[in-house]
Amino acid sequence: MEIRDDIESLDFRDSLKLQMRQISKETSKKFESYVAEIFSAYGLDLDSPATKDTPRRFIEALFDATEGYDGDPKLLRVFQTECRGEPDCRLSQVVEGPIQFFSLCEHHALPFFGVAYVGYIAYEHIIGISKLTRLVRLFAKRFSVQERIGQQIADSLESMLQPTGVAVYLEAHHLCMEMRGVRETAPLTRTTVWRGIFADDPAVRSEFLAACRSTLG
Repeated sequence: MEIRDDIESLDFRDSLKLQMRQISKETSKKFESYVAEIFSAYGLDLDSPATKDTPRRFIEALFDATEGYDGDPKLLRVFQTECRGEPDCRLSQVVEGPIQFFSLCEHHALPFFGVAYVGYIAYEHIIGISKLTRLVRLFAKRFSVQERIGQQIADSLESMLQPTGVAVYLEAHHLCMEMRGVRETAPLTRTTVWRGIFADDPAVRSEFLAACRSTLG
């Protein structure tokens, strides 16, 4: 089985939208002072043993929660299938999920979280199953919106594999709606993305959704 690490030729790196952030200790300290001022103005007592380091912890947590911008080198590998480009070169669906994810809404910087299901039908290349989880979390761990995460996952899989089709299903709770605004806690937000044969063939879409529903309960 051929292993490929040269997927730059497939424009995969461009699809990841990486930023490779570098924040100095001096800049981080400055951010901590801003956070301390805001938290104090909003009512948090920063003079207690429990809270005196809260601004620093918040900055560190925010950086960790958005580490998707920095990339994941373990994604940069695909494998050759046994299919070699014949006209009927189509394999069965690969569906991975539920994949838990957490993200930050770019409108209010509040979390939204849920599960993702990612499916594809390979053509000449496949990806390790664990890489699908890594791909979901790469895009989720940013400031984002749910619709964009699904599109970015599909774009990257298409760039990486040139598959016969890609499907992405996300469902999530949004704290920007549950903690503020309408304060509605029951509904889930659901989004789908269909590419290739998933967009063209209702039976293939139904097969994917049936696989998702079998674990959603």
